[in-house]
Amino acid sequence: MTVKQKTLAKSFEIKGVGLHTGVNVTMKFLPAPENHGFKFKRVDLETQPVIDADVDLVIDTSRGTLLEKDGARIGTIEHTLAALTGMDLDNVLIEVDNEEAPIMDGSSKYFVEAIAKAGVAEQNAEREYFEIKEKIEIYDEKSDSKIVALPDDDYRLNIMISFQSEVLNNQFATLETIRDFKSEIANCRTFVFLHELEILMSQNLIKGGELDNAIVIIDKEVGQEELNRLADLFKHERVEVKPQGILNNIDLYFDNECARHKLLDVIGDLALCGKRIKGRIIASKPGHRPNTLFAKALKKAYQETIDNAPDYDPNLPPLMDVNRIKEFLPHRYPFLMVDKIISVTEDEVIGVKSVSVNEPFFQGHFPDEPVMPGVLLVEAMAQTGGLLVLSRLKGKYSTYFIRIDNVKFRKKVVPGDTLIFKLTLNSPIRRGIANMRGVTYVGNKVVAEGEFMAQIIKQTEN
Repeated sequence: MTVKQKTLAKSFEIKGVGLHTGVNVTMKFLPAPENHGFKFKRVDLETQPVIDADVDLVIDTSRGTLLEKDGARIGTIEHTLAALTGMDLDNVLIEVDNEEAPIMDGSSKYFVEAIAKAGVAEQNAEREYFEIKEKIEIYDEKSDSKIVALPDDDYRLNIMISFQSEVLNNQFATLETIRDFKSEIANCRTFVFLHELEILMSQNLIKGGELDNAIVIIDKEVGQEELNRLADLFKHERVEVKPQGILNNIDLYFDNECARHKLLDVIGDLALCGKRIKGRIIASKPGHRPNTLFAKALKKAYQETIDNAPDYDPNLPPLMDVNRIKEFLPHRYPFLMVDKIISVTEDEVIGVKSVSVNEPFFQGHFPDEPVMPGVLLVEAMAQTGGLLVLSRLKGKYSTYFIRIDNVKFRKKVVPGDTLIFKLTLNSPIRRGIANMRGVTYVGNKVVAEGEFMAQIIKQTEN
């Protein structure tokens, strides 16, 4: 079943204090166009830089997930991203006026409630999932954490945490469908051990920390005098230890709230892989470091799936031979760069060209080392993309490529190579404009790739 991308129905604001920096922060959540993803815009900086929610931008995970791009930073973003994912969103721009997201009560609750109030709007573009087809796993020796992704028909998570503590030893949490995030996970708060608090403060962290935005776990004997000093330190009314070993400043929503919060963090951190996940995540001792390492592994695995060379069986008849191609394209010798089309779907076309030593350009490029010019690889991809557009239209049309971006040449193309071109629409054709991504393969290796924008114009009759 086709699932459409979603954005916010209207914008909203959330204000609070950054956990570690103690700064006042305003976050404004705005609807965003299709294929935009989640992005943070630092409106307090002169150039108002935009920071993608991209795992490749992670620079620190010691006490939250911190992103940096061109010197601009945004930290503690995992609860925000978990809320956006859990509320089934794809495209949101978040304007923020400081370098850290507000901690609120230490959960995703306030973000989720604001999203529910603003509403969710369906968009036209189809959502792309990273469907886990085979096991992906990492082991982080530093944290003794293991995370595994397995095939599944939904986004499901199983989390186990383990600490050398009588109060918080082994705890498990499960989310059987991401649709239950709001009711099962969103309000689960972060937690901290009492002995960590003063260490964090000595490191100039948790300046915005309060006893109301974390579950404080006491796993050693502490006198009431020490607890009173702690309460005064955080400007909180006097506290005492409950039987289960937590302070009496808050009541738990669930017996396994700590494990559920770790599950929340996993969802937020894995959103940095850039695609919605369809699979089961099993994490033992997760944390921001192993979570983001796993997000990198997922992003790499997804890139490999979309860069896999299409299957090509030369024994099968083509959908279009060169004579059929000439009915759509105006190009002729020596500039027709596609020999046949072997597949056409609603949003993808696959073409083939056999490179012969008799190609006229090899006479000058280069006589003693024949290499196909990169500009002709770009042209061949553009012609293949044009066939995707023109083959679905009735009447006489032409495509004119008006923009080419992010072109990369990865390997030489030489006589004897068989080129496979895969052109995919990035979004639906609108107002006569088509946006595509093109990849050229020789065997299973990518030799060239790029992004193309084409204008579709109807031919006038003479």
